[in-house]
Amino acid sequence: MDRRSLLKAGAAGSATLAAPFLVTRAAHAANYRAEYRVSTVVGTAFPWGKGAQIWIDLVRERTQGRINMKLYPGVSLINGDQTREFSAIRQGVIDLAVGSTINWSPQVKELNLFSLPFLARDHAGLDALTRGEVGKRILQIVEKAGVVPLAWGENGFREVTNSKREIRTPADMKGLKFRVVGSPIFNDTFTALGANPTQMSWADAQPALASGAVEGQENPLHIFTAAKLHTLAQKFVTLWDYVADPLIFVANRDVWNAWTPADRDIVRAAAIEAGKQEIAIARKGLSGNDMSMVKEVEALGVKVTKLTDAEKQAFEKAIRPVYDKWTKQIGADLVKRAEAAVAAGRGA
Repeated sequence: MDRRSLLKAGAAGSATLAAPFLVTRAAHAANYRAEYRVSTVVGTAFPWGKGAQIWIDLVRERTQGRINMKLYPGVSLINGDQTREFSAIRQGVIDLAVGSTINWSPQVKELNLFSLPFLARDHAGLDALTRGEVGKRILQIVEKAGVVPLAWGENGFREVTNSKREIRTPADMKGLKFRVVGSPIFNDTFTALGANPTQMSWADAQPALASGAVEGQENPLHIFTAAKLHTLAQKFVTLWDYVADPLIFVANRDVWNAWTPADRDIVRAAAIEAGKQEIAIARKGLSGNDMSMVKEVEALGVKVTKLTDAEKQAFEKAIRPVYDKWTKQIGADLVKRAEAAVAAGRGA
């Protein structure tokens, strides 16, 4: 056989060997859906929504369009009921999500860990939880509950705002009507402080603040600015960092299993990268020497009060019965591990 014939034979052989891989890949691509729905509570004006969109864009680029994800903010796939989101992911109503540990805690009780008042305290304490053994344990629990967890994100530390007065002591909370999220621990916390909490979705909260049906709320500062809460009579902000709100990037199990192992690796890596970028966005102006977000809020004509450690201790004391009650429900061993992790992470 001459050289030209050998080259033709080699090329034919290579094509024959490659054909099954091409057919397999094409077959997998043909079985993929045209669109995968990604649920979030808020849109891309907020770090949370930005993180979801970064994930979507990375996946589309790295899979060459095989996996096309689309953002559905406002938990619109379930008519805005954010506490139903986890169940909807498990049931397949939602394909993927970047969700709040707070919103999912009614279905996964251990997620209330992050809502224990004054547990994490600061970013170092929060990182010690999510990046360590406690974080791994939480993700295992989430997976056992029926969805596939992929990465951590962050909504931020929740600060309290209201339309009536500066809050420096628990007594200042007495009688104020606050919108709180639909997780029972928040109802317990604000009741213990003498406030009147009302659980409602974020979609319902904004008109309630505008009308005066509720007088205050609690959320990270970047939610305050993006949602323009100063236009909804929120004239007083108290920085107390009482609760952190980590986010989790997840996938429905059937959707996940329908993808090739290689594509699963791409989606997970993209979630991890998007999570890191989202956390950086959420902390911008609120960490280290850069507290420019506080100045931005003050420039809106809002009174910002930063509690001292002694002032925070007064709130901690008032809320301690709630902490102890929920420690039992979450699991004393998990809480003990979390407290140790935070102490070590903060150098306490």
